[in-house]
Amino acid sequence: MEIVVCVKPVPDAETRLRASADGRTLDPEAVKFVLAGYDESAVEQALLLKEAVPGSKVHAVAYGPAPRTEEVLRSAIALGCDQATWVDAGGDATGDPIVAARALAGVVAGAPHDLVLCGKQAGDDESGTVAAALGALLGVPDFSCVVDLRWDPATSRFRFQRPVEAGLESWTAPTPIVVGLQQAWNDPRTAKLPAILKSRKATIARAAAAPPPRAYGTPERFELPPPRTGAKMIEYRTPQEAAEKLVRILREEAKVFP
Repeated sequence: MEIVVCVKPVPDAETRLRASADGRTLDPEAVKFVLAGYDESAVEQALLLKEAVPGSKVHAVAYGPAPRTEEVLRSAIALGCDQATWVDAGGDATGDPIVAARALAGVVAGAPHDLVLCGKQAGDDESGTVAAALGALLGVPDFSCVVDLRWDPATSRFRFQRPVEAGLESWTAPTPIVVGLQQAWNDPRTAKLPAILKSRKATIARAAAAPPPRAYGTPERFELPPPRTGAKMIEYRTPQEAAEKLVRILREEAKVFP
C-alpha cells in the first residue's frame, strides 16, 4: 500500500507568540514549530497501516517556508516515514489552505498513492479544508473527521467511522481516497534518539510550488487575546475548606450562583 501523509508545521503550544511589525501575521522569530496535533495522529495512523499491511510505504509531504517545513518532515522521518518531500513555499507563503492544497496536490498527483492522509484540521488556522480540497483537486473521494481507519484485505477496501451528532457512521471505500483523520488507533508515538539522529542525515526531496492562480484570502490583522487578569489565590488547610471558600466567592463576588 502506498500512503501519502500531508503534514504542516504549526507553533508549539508553549511558544510565546507575537504579531509581526505590520500587525498582519505571526512573527516567526524565535517560534518553535512542530507537527500539527491532528497531523501527528495522521502520521501515527499511516505508520500503523504500514505495520499492518506488509510492503506498505509512507511518504510525508509538507508545504511551507524554510526552515520549519523541513524540520517537521525530519520529525516525520524520525517517527518512521520512509521518504519526505518538501514543497517550498518560498517567500510567498500566505497560509491560505487552498493555496496549500494546490501545492500539495501537485506533488501527490505525481506520486503513488492508495491513501492520502491529513489531520482533520491544523492547530493554527483550524480551517479543516485541506483534505476536502485535495480530494477535489485529485479527483478522488474525500472523507473528514475519520476514526478507526482500517484496511480490509478481503475486500480491498478501507473501513472507517465518522462521528456524527447521533453517534457513528460506518463507511467502506475503495482506493484511492483522501482522509482527514480525527484520531488514530493509538496515541502518537515518540521518536527514539537513534531515529532522530538518523533523520538529520535523511534526504528530503524538494519541489517548487506553482504560483497560485489568484490570492484566495489576505490576512488583515493578527492579534493575541488580552492577558488574563483578576486571579485570586485561596488560602486553605483542607480540601473541604478550599471548596467552601470557592463556593462563597463564586456566590458572593462573582455572582455565579444565586
